[in-house]
Amino acid sequence: MANSIFILNKNIRNHTNGGTVLMAATALALIVVNLPFLHDIYNSLWTHEIALQVGDFNLFSHHGHPMSIMAFINDGLMAVFFFSVGLEIKREVLEGELSSFRQALLPIVAAVGGMLCPVLIFAALAKGSDYMSGAAIPMATDIAFSLGVLALLGKRVPIGLKIFLTTLAVVDDIGGILVIAIFYTSEIDYTSLLLAAGVLAVLFVGGLAGVQLKTFYVTFGIVVWFLFLQSGIHPTIAGVLVALCVPAKPVYAPKKYIKTIRQNISYFSQADEDNLEKRGILSKEQTNLLKEIESASDKVISPLQDMEDTLHPVVNYIIVPVFAFANAGIWLGDVNPAEIFQGISIAIIAGLVLGKLIGIFAFSWVCVKAGWAPMPEGANWPRIAAVSVLGGIGFTVSLFIANLTFGTGDPYLSHLLNSAKLGILVASLLAGFLGWLLLNITLPKHPAEDLEE
Repeated sequence: MANSIFILNKNIRNHTNGGTVLMAATALALIVVNLPFLHDIYNSLWTHEIALQVGDFNLFSHHGHPMSIMAFINDGLMAVFFFSVGLEIKREVLEGELSSFRQALLPIVAAVGGMLCPVLIFAALAKGSDYMSGAAIPMATDIAFSLGVLALLGKRVPIGLKIFLTTLAVVDDIGGILVIAIFYTSEIDYTSLLLAAGVLAVLFVGGLAGVQLKTFYVTFGIVVWFLFLQSGIHPTIAGVLVALCVPAKPVYAPKKYIKTIRQNISYFSQADEDNLEKRGILSKEQTNLLKEIESASDKVISPLQDMEDTLHPVVNYIIVPVFAFANAGIWLGDVNPAEIFQGISIAIIAGLVLGKLIGIFAFSWVCVKAGWAPMPEGANWPRIAAVSVLGGIGFTVSLFIANLTFGTGDPYLSHLLNSAKLGILVASLLAGFLGWLLLNITLPKHPAEDLEE
């Protein structure tokens, strides 16, 4: 339990810090795109082509056509984001909050309600319109933003609520991945898809065989990504599938690792220790002993855990902020404030703010009252309602799905995309503020009893 709490707190810190950078990138995008002397530069920047080419082969190409910078961000960098999500999902299933059915049931049920109700509300408001295809936009929860708001309240937040929101957001990510895989697949190139399946089979067998070499998964993962890009299935799905092949079991158990270190250190005599205080050349024997300790250190951390820890700062501080900066630029010059209360914008706002609240809270209530799962530690119904509102912070994945739906370059769809982005931004800000306000009212004024990290 203590180890799970430590990992949870570490992940919250990572997502919270990343959320701060994400907010800064979003604000910068809004400023830059609305400055007259930077507007055209900002918009034209994303249309430039990008290449990683050897001879006639360009890795960053789709059916022979070079990718634009925007396509590289949305199809390439976001594949790394979803790879990181896949690693997190696998860890949660194996040893985290999703490893126990009874422990995981409440956030799973809540997440299902939190995805279903927003879609139904959006569909009801969009019935007969030309933006009905955007029904999946309000089903997402942004884990970085939502945990960032939760972190503003510090240790007043009980550990049970932290676990509930974190697990709910992970399950929500799974739902988003499935939606992208099922509904955002174009015409399929079966040759590329079969080749990708073959490479995935190699990765899967390598994972089962306990291959620990991280370059093995990275290299073949890039191949799978390229083949998915050509196949018609969105390439971000490749990131998730490759992540599920990465082994979670290290070569050495911690006990064997400690034994190896103690045994090797014991070979160093007092004389050796005195000499080691000087910065000199080590003997061959000393070098071999220290290299064995270094090798053991690599083998006690699983590839999954090592890659997840390595990617967290890259994803939180680079990839997601770059994605936000590229996609959150909403041109406000020709936006009528009334647009927020009509069309696709109000459908998204209602879906995220009301849909998430109703879906997460109602499904949680049924699950607890039916006796299927217990109430989270330190939680009550007002606090569950507050966390349900926080689930309406859709931002990153909502923007991603909006781009998949309307980002075709068609002028009319571009207007819908701009309105959708506006709705996502307003809804996320509203859900974040209301969620924080409700938690601030319902949480105890003194810090919650929490386990030490």
